[in-house]
Amino acid sequence: MKLIGFALVLGVVELFANNRPNFLFIVADDLGYADVGFHGSTVVDTPNLDRLAQNGVIFKNGYVTHPYCGPSRAGLITGRYQARFGMEINLSYSPYDLHQGLPLDEKTFAERLKPAGYQTGMIGKWHLGAAEPYHPNNRGFNYFYGFLSGGHDYFPSMVTTHPKLLTENGQPHYSNNEGGTLPLLRNMNTAEFEEYLTTALSKDAARFVSESEDPFCLYLAYNAPHGPLHAPQALVEKYRKREPDLLRATYLAMIDSMDQGIGLVVDALEQSGKLENTLIFFLSDNGGVYAKAGYKQETWADNTPFRDGKGSMREGGSHVPFIAHWPQGFPKGITYSHLVSSLDLAATAVALAGGDASGKPMDGVNLEPYLNRRVTGIPHKALFWRAVNGATWCVRTPEAKLFPSTYGSEDLELYDMINDPYESTNLIDERLEQRLQLASLWNEWNAKNEACYLLQAYDYQKERMRMYRDLHDRLKKNSTELQPKVVK
Repeated sequence: MKLIGFALVLGVVELFANNRPNFLFIVADDLGYADVGFHGSTVVDTPNLDRLAQNGVIFKNGYVTHPYCGPSRAGLITGRYQARFGMEINLSYSPYDLHQGLPLDEKTFAERLKPAGYQTGMIGKWHLGAAEPYHPNNRGFNYFYGFLSGGHDYFPSMVTTHPKLLTENGQPHYSNNEGGTLPLLRNMNTAEFEEYLTTALSKDAARFVSESEDPFCLYLAYNAPHGPLHAPQALVEKYRKREPDLLRATYLAMIDSMDQGIGLVVDALEQSGKLENTLIFFLSDNGGVYAKAGYKQETWADNTPFRDGKGSMREGGSHVPFIAHWPQGFPKGITYSHLVSSLDLAATAVALAGGDASGKPMDGVNLEPYLNRRVTGIPHKALFWRAVNGATWCVRTPEAKLFPSTYGSEDLELYDMINDPYESTNLIDERLEQRLQLASLWNEWNAKNEACYLLQAYDYQKERMRMYRDLHDRLKKNSTELQPKVVK
């Protein structure tokens, strides 16, 4: 029996070695946990995602590594906790700053797959540095179509050739949409953008998967349904009949459009005969927005049944919609309950592709043997989070979860994640031993991290504008020395 089992394992390994899968990583932006059909929504239409979920794997406990955009994407694209290299903030759009981007000594999954012969593409939102060294074409992606900033307006009529200087009361004001009115890029050049942005990105992705030879890896990073809330009018009117609130109706329309676009890409895979051997992961970069101090109007997402949302260490911040679909390699129609992380995308791809695993070790896990039950046990005994050098943090095991009550607080909350997965009863005063165990796990993990010295985009902009003002004032002060002499 042992020999037969060993032979089966060798057979699976040989199959993957001789017929390596394509990879399609699809990331939504600020998508609410309950705002997809495969999680039970009857309000928004997501038939294409629902089919992928129905014929693939739904990860019941799927997490990202950070509760907001930039750091979450840094973890996903490297397969390493972003705290390992101190990137715990949203980078500002700053095309002349050679130090503002994903550290150049960190490998992306594209840089690990290219040596294995993969064609690599990135379409959509980058948000990992705007200067040339950080451009996707210089980070392992053969092809790029999208934008470098953290957000973008959705209609072509909104595009300008000069970025907006966003101000509030005369002071620089951060927005993920900084640089979001600039033309799109195709590789290093400006690109056409003649229709609703989500549709344009989807069509380009469909073309990429149709024209690419096997094997390929495409990272399709939508900015939908992240604000600004823009959607085709017909779709908005469709959802106004279901949701009276205009903001929520527009948000749902954006999800509908994204799902339609994903349908275009899946159809292209099917028509080109590539769907069966393409491993598709879909997830959100963090939870949907929720009403909180300073953002009381951001009520359009639904993170039910979890508490809070984007930016929070509670479940709504990082527990996201997360599925996988690979007809040739993964089980169909199952729900997987063990802890899974966005870090696992890179690790799974590198393992299945025979990619470059050298250099700094990835924190993710190859999910294939776990999903196919060739390996017993669980992928992760614990998952970790850290923001701004530990001003807020979290550790979660299959059994429990520990984190500060509020940003910078020394008061902690501890939850029984088996019997209370929705964090209703804080047990911090009742389970001292478990609290100490979780704290020890987090401290051990954190000892391997680097401090975050980067500034949040809002603070970075203030410093940058102050630098420009000081330079101007200094030059003006010295201008008397530059005044031409009197001609005699």
